[in-house]
Amino acid sequence: MEVIHKIGRRKTAVARVYVAQGKGNITINKKDMAVYFPTATLQYKVNQPLAMTNNDGNFDITVNVYGGGITGQAEAIRLALSRAMCEVDADNRGILKPEGLLTRDPRMVERKKFGQKKARKKFQFSKR
Repeated sequence: MEVIHKIGRRKTAVARVYVAQGKGNITINKKDMAVYFPTATLQYKVNQPLAMTNNDGNFDITVNVYGGGITGQAEAIRLALSRAMCEVDADNRGILKPEGLLTRDPRMVERKKFGQKKARKKFQFSKR
């Protein structure tokens, strides 16, 4: 099996995932996953597509991720891994799609408009 390359995005986070046959090592930005994502919740999010498709220890995964916060980065990695698992075996799509792991979250920060304080907040209006 050659290396599978997939991209996942969420908000402003972009994750490039490289999946190769191996022992189950996950490296994120040249660090171990437990170091990069110290909380169990974020580690669970990253491992979710692998656990659901029973591929926990089958692949070595290298990730380059930038932008956004740690939650956005974890969910971007999850999307990229889900896409990679679908390429490994087409049957995995039927497992991951109902759980919403193949859906790109389109919510982004709304831009600030000129003449206003923030995206929606306005300056105080004075009638007189």
